[in-house]
Amino acid sequence: MRNIRHWVAAFLMLASPALAEGPGPVVVELYTSQGCSSCPPADAYLHELAEQEGVVALAMHVDYWDYIGWKDSFADPAYTARQKSYAAAQNKRMVYTPQMIVDGSYGVAGTKPKAVAAAIAKHHAKPNPVTLKLRREGDTLHIMATPRGAVPARMDITLLRYRPKATVAIKSGENAGRTLSYANIVTSMEPLGTWTGANPLRVSHPLKGDQPLVVLIQQSGHGPIAGAAMLE
Repeated sequence: MRNIRHWVAAFLMLASPALAEGPGPVVVELYTSQGCSSCPPADAYLHELAEQEGVVALAMHVDYWDYIGWKDSFADPAYTARQKSYAAAQNKRMVYTPQMIVDGSYGVAGTKPKAVAAAIAKHHAKPNPVTLKLRREGDTLHIMATPRGAVPARMDITLLRYRPKATVAIKSGENAGRTLSYANIVTSMEPLGTWTGANPLRVSHPLKGDQPLVVLIQQSGHGPIAGAAMLE
């Protein structure tokens, strides 16, 4: 995991003209499991990505490795289903961990930081088709979205809450005896409806608790992410 920041920074510099115009953040979803012996390097890399400006890094813990000796304390079948939907949308026959999905359109092994950095730079090189802004007033979230170019005919709006950091002592399974650190762990995923992009979007939604959040606007059918924003 040496020189991760250098790799990402170098690739982002190549995309500097578009980045200067404010293309919007790139979303990186890591599909991981506490029971996967190959995942700790990718989990460590996500800590680095979570600190990168212009990147929304999210850990989606899947449940399909729970049977091999350790039940992931953050896993949710909904995240497994999301990864499988990505695979179907991209005509892939299988899912695996650790996998990173960049902007909903490109899958790469989470143990390949150079490839991930290149994918991030590729998506930074062109603006997101949707400008998305969030504002929180007490227990209400206000979502404001505006198309700034051609957009998909149907887009899903999704609210995710996440836990910024956690450390887990793994007591059995492939990672038995290790204490592992995780970043930006998704704790809930809530659909908020769909949008055609024909008119600016203005939505208010009630919130509970002060956990940070991310809103995604994504082409329906688990296609590319059109816009994203986070509130810490």
